[in-house]
Amino acid sequence: MLDTIIDIIAGTFMIVGCLMSLAAGIGMLRFPDLLSRLHAATKPQVLGLFLLLAALGLELRSWAVLPVLVLAWLLQLLTAPVSAHMVGRAGYRTRHLKRETLVADELAAVVEAAAQREEQEHGKGQPRDRTDFID
Repeated sequence: MLDTIIDIIAGTFMIVGCLMSLAAGIGMLRFPDLLSRLHAATKPQVLGLFLLLAALGLELRSWAVLPVLVLAWLLQLLTAPVSAHMVGRAGYRTRHLKRETLVADELAAVVEAAAQREEQEHGKGQPRDRTDFID
C-alpha cells in the first residue's frame, strides 16, 4: 500500500516536472525576444528539474542517492540564474533585445550616466560604444 502511494507521488512529480520542462522549451521557441526567452528557460526549468529529481529519489527509495540528487539540484539552482544574467547582460550590450517589450529599462540611465562620466574624464576625443560601460 505504501509503495503504491509513493509510486503515485513519484509519477505525479515526473509528469509535472516534464510539463514544466516542456513549458520551458515551448517558451524558448515562442517568446519574441531574448529576455522573455531567458525567463522561460530558467524559471520553469529549475522547478521541473527539482520535481524530476524528487521523483527519482522517491522511486529509488534509497537514502544513499539523496546527497547526489540534492547536489545536482543545488548546482542547477546556482548556475541557471547566473548564466541567464550573463546572457541577458551580453544581449543588452549587443542590443539583441526588443526595447518595445520592456516595461522599464532601468539600465539605460546607468549606461547614459557612465557614458557622460567617461566623456567628462577623457574628453570628446575618440567616440566609444556606450555598451562598454555596463557593469
